[in-house]
Amino acid sequence: MNDETKPQGDPAAQAELAGVPDELLEKSESRLDDALDRLREDIEAAKQEVLYAKAETQNVRRRLEKDIADARAYAATGFARDMLSVADNLSRALDAVPQELREDDRMNSLIAGIEATSREIDKVFGIHGITRIAATGLSLDPNQHQAMLEVPNADVEPGTVLQELQAGYMIKDRLLRPAMVAVAKKPD
Repeated sequence: MNDETKPQGDPAAQAELAGVPDELLEKSESRLDDALDRLREDIEAAKQEVLYAKAETQNVRRRLEKDIADARAYAATGFARDMLSVADNLSRALDAVPQELREDDRMNSLIAGIEATSREIDKVFGIHGITRIAATGLSLDPNQHQAMLEVPNADVEPGTVLQELQAGYMIKDRLLRPAMVAVAKKPD
């Protein structure tokens, strides 16, 4: 060790180190430098771990917020599916009423009540983001329609929905129930 590397300011430290061989001082400095380098590396690694932990915490928070929003938006899914059968039955009841009963004054209030109930269900569905899937006249969309049968038809493009057998519904942007449809195919 030369005079430049020996401690300059503290006379007591200089006196203690005066009898220590330069070779031993250099080894000590080298070990001290190595220890400082390891500490710097450990500090850098700890900083990286803290950054990763913060990022992971943010990701978990975002996922949790999304899950909470989804839970709020789709909480009524099970109930809505159950209510679809009620809406279907009301629709079938209205479709089954023959024209002569519709013209009978005694049945008008009953039919009007069933129609009002059906409109109310549709209104409540709308409030909760439940919408009917369009089907008839459109191309078959396997994400929204379920083909129940194929009907030979030369008038329309194969794969076109000819008839809706059961209405399909979405809840917000998710499929609640596919529309059951009859689809056109090329005649034999």
